[in-house]
Parts: sequence; structure tokens; C-alpha cells
Amino acid sequence: MTLVHYTLEDDVAVVRMDDGKVNAISYALIEELDAALDRATKEAKALVLTGRPGVLSAGFDLKTMMSGLDAARALVRRGGELILRLYLHPQPLVVAASGHALAGGALVLLTGDVRLATEGKFRVGLNEVAIGMPLPVLGMELVRDRVERRFFTRSTLFAQVFEPSEALEAGWVDAVVPEDELAERALAEARRLASLPKEAYALTKTIQREKTVNYIRATIDLDMARLSVPRA
Repeated sequence: MTLVHYTLEDDVAVVRMDDGKVNAISYALIEELDAALDRATKEAKALVLTGRPGVLSAGFDLKTMMSGLDAARALVRRGGELILRLYLHPQPLVVAASGHALAGGALVLLTGDVRLATEGKFRVGLNEVAIGMPLPVLGMELVRDRVERRFFTRSTLFAQVFEPSEALEAGWVDAVVPEDELAERALAEARRLASLPKEAYALTKTIQREKTVNYIRATIDLDMARLSVPRA
């Protein structure tokens, strides 16, 4: 794998996205993340997902999104399935935002059972409406599940993005830590959750989240029919 780097720290799989740029969610990145999830399921007890210094992910690959509506719809479908897979991943999942987490990258952040952000002048949130795109149901429902209710409209309709301390208040993340402590904190959280009985953990997560996931999948065709992208 060239875009995703996988290491095993005792019983914790550490998966780091790094495309050398903004970790755009491309088909290549999706395939490598799927492979990493397959491997973690077989050999780890918990998972940490993080990015390169300064960015977790800036969202779906802009080149593909702007190449035509059909191409945009196909990528959002495929990327959406990856995000739902992360959301239902049976093992404890800690997402450590190493910087910016925007659009699809913000949704990756929301899939974490524990969500950490790095201190600094970074942005977290869904900026789709601000750039002329309707927010997909996937984004709407993950925000509804994970973000504080009073920040729902601001996080979706108003396209507000947050600095780390604001993201903490809004419920986008569970903690904000210094950059040099992020990796160790993420590992500590993953190890703590890995001590819980795995079958009970996995089933409880499924029960907690399957209603949202089923609704997103049931409405995907209508949602994609309504999708539009801004003109270049």
C-alpha cells in the first residue's frame, strides 16, 4: 500500500493515511483502507485511524468530483460505503484527527468510537453547502448521531466549520490534545476499549448504529439523484 500505512502496536492496528497532500478520498485510498480494515479485523483487537501531520482528510477527491455528475455520484456512493463500514467496524475504533478534517474527512472523524483532535489552527466540519453542494443524507445522519443537537443546523445547513476547541464544544470530538501527545493518547484509548469483551462490544455497536446505517442505505438512490456539484 502506498497511501495507507499499517502497523501493529501490540494488539492495536494503527492505520495512517498519507498521500503526501490532503488525503483526498479517492478510489485508491478507499481500496487501501478497505484492505487495512480487513487486516485489522484478523490480527488486532482495536484500531487507530489517523492522518498525516496537518490533515486527517480534506474530503472526496476534487478532480473526480468535478469531472462530471455521474463520476461524483459514483465516488460518493463508494466512499459512503467505506464510511459506513468504519461506523460499523466491530472493533473499537479511535479516530485521531492530525489536522484538518473537512467534508468527507469530517465524516471519517465522526465514525470513531473515540474522536481526538490536534490542537492548532485546524478546521473540522462539513462545508458542502458553502461551496454549492447539498449535503448528502450520509452527512446529515452522522451529524445527527454524533454531534450535539444544538449544533446540528449549524453543522449541516449553515456549513459551519470549527476550530478544535469549538469542535469539542459541539461534540465533533471527545478531546483535544497537543500534537506531540496525539499518537500516544490514541493508542491508550484504543487499548482501554480493547479490554472490553469483544462480542458484547461489537453487538452493542451494531444495535446502536444499524438504524442510521440502514436508513442511509435505503435512501441512497434518491439522495444521489438529488446530488449536484458546483460548476468549475
